[in-house]
Amino acid sequence: MAKEKQPAQTEEVKEEIKNTVEISDAGPCKKKIAIEIPAEKITKALDDQYEQLRKDAIVAGFRKGRAPRRLLEKRYGKESAEQVKLKLIMDASEAAIKDNEINSLGEPNIEHEKIEMPEKGPMKFEFEIEVRPEFELPSLEGIEVEKPKLEITDETIDKEIAELQKRLGTFKPKEGKIALEDQVIADVALRPDGGELEKITNTEITVHQRGFVGKVFVDDLDKVLVGAKAGDVKTAVSEVPATFFDEKYRGKKVEVEIKVNDVKQLEPVALNEEFFKRIGVANIDELKKTLRERNEKNVERQQRDVMRQEVRDFLNDKVDFDLPMDVVADQSKNILQRQYTRMLLQGAKAEDVQKQMEELKAASDQQAQDQLKAFFVMDAVAKKLGIEATEEEINGYIAQAAMYRQMRPEKLREQMARDGSLSEAALEIREMKCIDKILETAKVSEVEPKKIEEKQKKAAEKAAAKAKPAKKAEKTEKAEEKAEKKTAKSEKKADKEEEKEEKPAKKSSSKKKEK
Repeated sequence: MAKEKQPAQTEEVKEEIKNTVEISDAGPCKKKIAIEIPAEKITKALDDQYEQLRKDAIVAGFRKGRAPRRLLEKRYGKESAEQVKLKLIMDASEAAIKDNEINSLGEPNIEHEKIEMPEKGPMKFEFEIEVRPEFELPSLEGIEVEKPKLEITDETIDKEIAELQKRLGTFKPKEGKIALEDQVIADVALRPDGGELEKITNTEITVHQRGFVGKVFVDDLDKVLVGAKAGDVKTAVSEVPATFFDEKYRGKKVEVEIKVNDVKQLEPVALNEEFFKRIGVANIDELKKTLRERNEKNVERQQRDVMRQEVRDFLNDKVDFDLPMDVVADQSKNILQRQYTRMLLQGAKAEDVQKQMEELKAASDQQAQDQLKAFFVMDAVAKKLGIEATEEEINGYIAQAAMYRQMRPEKLREQMARDGSLSEAALEIREMKCIDKILETAKVSEVEPKKIEEKQKKAAEKAAAKAKPAKKAEKTEKAEEKAEKKTAKSEKKADKEEEKEEKPAKKSSSKKKEK
């Protein structure tokens, strides 16, 4: 039996009209993407738009779906072209990012209103997008870590009792000159460069080497206030970091005026029956015993914290990449939130957390960069080790934090979901898991705490030294830019003067010809 001939099946294979995409570096953590959308693609998009419009539009004198295109173009042309333009830009930018595997930090910065839909030919546009930094992680196995030798001595307990007396003490009026750790009641005036004067009356200032005055931190505050007395007016200057939480003072030099109204001295609480009753012990011996037991429990946690910091320092030292300041500023809020959740996890009191948060808000540029760098590095570590925070771990964190804050866990979860700290808690848990995993294979050696303190001091000095050249380079770049603008202005001015000189000469020569 002869085989029946099958009819030839023809499939229409529509080739996708591809955009032309060019990607180049636009600075640290930035890519510049230039896109050209072919004319055929624009024509097809417009055809599709008008075909859909023809089906939906109700035009007088024509049945639905029968209106001629020229009439639709006349009536809806501008609106349709704008819709097509926006869709083409959105689709093209999304495809460029996805197809080229660009690990973006946010949405692309596209100025749609400046892009024009051409009557003929392709549509071209470009934009910049912030991307995650690219770097290689060091080996995470067998890293060297130092653990401090910590022991609880009688001196340790006595110092803690003295600190407890201070913490529960009261500030009382004082005659005479201001001393270190005194409290000053003052009227403060803050004047930022190019900004308006702000006055704060009867604000409390505690005299330390670095202290919060009104709304900004002042370095060497002790040198400014120690020795002064009520009625004196003292001045200082605060260099506010570019990542400061308050836009009014961010990145500015602020003139600070302090008018001393009153001076108070801290009077530690006495070790008497009332004091012992207040903290729930019978006498000094029971207090010392309670403090010793608590301190012994804390030793292991303190050692663990130091070792975790050792791992962070190791990663920070071994990985290097640049971060633009705008990324630092955008992420500063998230960094502060992480610090907040870490303090809650450690059981800090609400008032202590708030006090610490004010200090963190005024962190320097370098500190903000270090913390942001740590986020990217730890994110890469988590991906390499395949570590994530589980729902059970997040619930456990919330339960612990709720206990410290005396709230119901479900209510705290709702609050954290609203303010964004829930995702930050997950990051915090993930970081701890990553570090603990690295510590499992680490080579640990016990050393005196002083050695670790010196090591951390050197690391801080190294980071500060590294920050200076960057700031200097930024200043040089700005100076060069300023000089270039000045030169361009001068050249423009010279060109105009030449033109003026040429014009009278031309006029006089034309007059001679007329004669």
